[in-house]
Amino acid sequence: MELAVKKTEGKVQADVGIRKGLEGLTPEKIKRAIDRVFNAETGARIKGYKEICVRCGLCADSCHYYLSHDGDPVYSPVGKVKQTLWKLLEKKERISPEELERAALVAYTECNLCRRCSMYCPIGIDTAYIISVVRRICHLLGITPQYIQDTAHSHSVTMNQMWVKEDEWTDSLLWQEEEAREEIPTLRIPLDKEGADIMYSVIAPEPKFQPQLIYFAAVIMNECGMDWTMSSLPGWDNSDMAMFTGDLELMGRLKRVHFERAQKLRVKRIVMGECGHAFRSIYDVGNRWLGWHMYPVEVIHAIEFYWQMLQEGRLKVARKYEKPVTLHDPCNIVRGRGLHEKARDVVRAFCSNFIEMHPNREHNYCCSAGGGVINCGPPYKKVRVQGNRIKAEQLKATGAEVIIAPCHNCHSGLKDILEGYDVKGMGLSFFSEIIYECMEKPSAIQG
Repeated sequence: MELAVKKTEGKVQADVGIRKGLEGLTPEKIKRAIDRVFNAETGARIKGYKEICVRCGLCADSCHYYLSHDGDPVYSPVGKVKQTLWKLLEKKERISPEELERAALVAYTECNLCRRCSMYCPIGIDTAYIISVVRRICHLLGITPQYIQDTAHSHSVTMNQMWVKEDEWTDSLLWQEEEAREEIPTLRIPLDKEGADIMYSVIAPEPKFQPQLIYFAAVIMNECGMDWTMSSLPGWDNSDMAMFTGDLELMGRLKRVHFERAQKLRVKRIVMGECGHAFRSIYDVGNRWLGWHMYPVEVIHAIEFYWQMLQEGRLKVARKYEKPVTLHDPCNIVRGRGLHEKARDVVRAFCSNFIEMHPNREHNYCCSAGGGVINCGPPYKKVRVQGNRIKAEQLKATGAEVIIAPCHNCHSGLKDILEGYDVKGMGLSFFSEIIYECMEKPSAIQG
């Protein structure tokens, strides 16, 4: 089965963030940035990858961009590396502005850092790490796509990526508490409660665009009898576009603030909402950049929390969800954390008609939105959609009515793919939506 992308007019315009940065570059500045990264930050790892990569191309069929572009070698993982890092290593300060611009576009908009290709490399080369190094160099050179750079800077200034003011954040929480109390009169969304078992954290788009997800989380916490809290102060937003721009200094600062909020509240663990990139930035990347051997407060994803609540008998099923569902495995919580079986346990507990997409689990195809690609903005939407025809075909083949996607970027990316390839009759859901609808709620008003 092969789907055709719906025709759209226009093409990608020159990115002002990249073009403006290119104007101020000199050979000396380029050499300084490249030497800094290769000599002080990556050590022997990149040099080793360059020496052992045999350009065999066995990684090619693992990439959704390559498959969706009918095997064009330009989109293969090794092709992307050849256009970016190898060129930087070989030419250094002699690299042309055109080559730098192409390297930036490949690194930021044609690779989702999904790490699927790394699973199929016979030598074990981590192509996503290589592309991340290219993004790091681009950041140091000031050639970052404008849209994602603006988002990272918003987070730097306001400590949340959506520019949500402190009073707006607390108002959103109080609003959702008030809404939920009409259903469950005893429900509270505790703010800044010291010594609670859990600090629940979310990404900034939730209060901005999907506050009902906070409502669902509050009901789940309440009905499971959890001792929990949310922070009213900066540090509540666990998202992290700086991790994707290559601004590791800002990433580290954001992660430190997030962990410090949990430490000041003296909570035992952080439960993160259904987001993939934010989870990775907290449990894996940010803490390492800060030099911590392990994160200072235990961190678990919402999927793991739901699974634990089921195992402990705190979360109980009142009825089964009847619509045929399939499960999308987000890269950062499946390939990156191995939560695929726990996710399936939750699906099977609440859904009566579960259809696996193929391939699945750690072999699943990326949504084409992650890795910061969707955050590079509307100019690159067509690039994302055309680069993931294979996902549209995979989804349509399931015949499911609902895709459970426990990640915000995955939701947005899959929505664009469904629309772009005119796939009818499929909706999207978070786990919390289905759990809220089907769980026992003994504290709710009966009627």
